[in-house]
Amino acid sequence: MHEKNRKSFFTALLNFLLPPHCHVCGEFIPRAGRLHICSSCRERMPAPTQPICPICGIPFQGAGHDHPCQSCLKHPPHFHAARAALLHEGPVRDLIHAFKYNARTHLRRPLGLVIVEQLSDFVTGWRPELIIAVPLHVRRLRGRGFNQALLLAELLAREWRIPLQRQTLQRVRWTEPQISLTAGQRRENVRDAFRVKNASLVSGKRVLLVDDVFTTGSTVEECSRILMQAGTGELLVVTVSRVAD
Repeated sequence: MHEKNRKSFFTALLNFLLPPHCHVCGEFIPRAGRLHICSSCRERMPAPTQPICPICGIPFQGAGHDHPCQSCLKHPPHFHAARAALLHEGPVRDLIHAFKYNARTHLRRPLGLVIVEQLSDFVTGWRPELIIAVPLHVRRLRGRGFNQALLLAELLAREWRIPLQRQTLQRVRWTEPQISLTAGQRRENVRDAFRVKNASLVSGKRVLLVDDVFTTGSTVEECSRILMQAGTGELLVVTVSRVAD
């Protein structure tokens, strides 16, 4: 049997034995595709739309052209560009919460694939040479059992065929959860929390940094600062979603 026909056969068999259901609403999906999210739920997962800041990717309200936001003009980040596949609202917010805090690690597939769906053209245009995930402190990793950013990065590395480096960027200082902190507190919370283990691995390289959510950007900015200090050539950040205000 031809390889393509074999894959189609086994996919059809699996769908017969385990009918696909929407990850969001649980409804049966006759033609689920790779995301396994029904069209109704997918419509409630909007992507950031132009105009946006070409640096951090935050969308602006109304018409016009892309232009840098006031925050990026006042405090230019160390990353060259950041993009999110979706806005952090509705079903995607619920999926990320379940993935991250309820150990539903199988959700890394639809969340990772939506990044591929929305951002492949942008990422391939940058031609990154390696992927790095935002690391967790060992204490939090033991408590959670997995690093959600690394699970996403593994999928993206396979889809885009970009090498993944797992131990290059390390979290060396414990930080409090960012969720209840102000933007200023978030920046201070993660200050000097990361280090690059072997700078030669990133020196002069175009690096793709992966995380789950872009809120204020303080975590990816601190990671970017450390990576650029280590000699990274260009740095692009991608996340599943971002907070729009």
